[in-house]
Amino acid sequence: MPLLSASTFSSTWLALSVVSACVVAWDVTVGGHRQKMAIMAVVWPLTMLYWGPVGLALYFSFGRQQQRAIAHIQQDEPPMWRAAFLGATHCGAGCALGDFIGEWLAFWLGWSIGGSALAAKLAVAFTLAYFIGIVFQYFSIAPMRGLDLRAGIIAAIKADTLSLLAYEIGMFGAMIAFAELASPLDPTDPTYWVRMQVAMIAGFVTTYPVNWWLIRRGTKEKM
Repeated sequence: MPLLSASTFSSTWLALSVVSACVVAWDVTVGGHRQKMAIMAVVWPLTMLYWGPVGLALYFSFGRQQQRAIAHIQQDEPPMWRAAFLGATHCGAGCALGDFIGEWLAFWLGWSIGGSALAAKLAVAFTLAYFIGIVFQYFSIAPMRGLDLRAGIIAAIKADTLSLLAYEIGMFGAMIAFAELASPLDPTDPTYWVRMQVAMIAGFVTTYPVNWWLIRRGTKEKM
């Protein structure tokens, strides 16, 4: 007999993920470790929700290092692996938030496309993730480049579209695999959300090289 049931393990892991998000949210506000780029104060806590305690370790490992620039202390140019990671977290946060909202909307309203509830979830999640991703990207690019609303939105679309598509390929692929290979669950089951965390990390993996490329060519800002 397993020491922990799947439900107990999932509930515990999700609770730790929420705690991790709260710790980071406190750290970037009340704790005084404000991010150089304001939108990252939203991105980092959202990242904790699907990375869990692992994300918390990553945040304290290099997420706080931006504060040196704020304090006007000499800071080396961040390596590309870190810049690509931060770019991927930025994309992942918008996708994670859009997916969370979309999953509940589709579930509560009983939506389906062609008789498929999964297809409806994917469609709603993609639409919300794209909209939220553009908003997140706008508040990264526009302030750094001094762009007006129209130019900022255009730049955000250019920066986020490929990144988001790459993320959704990984995440949706994992979601479809879970639907085909694992027992069906709904959003009221904690194990469902642990599966979603795995899917979101899969999306992170597929968008990481795309973010690297976008940053290299100057389409996305190096954070």
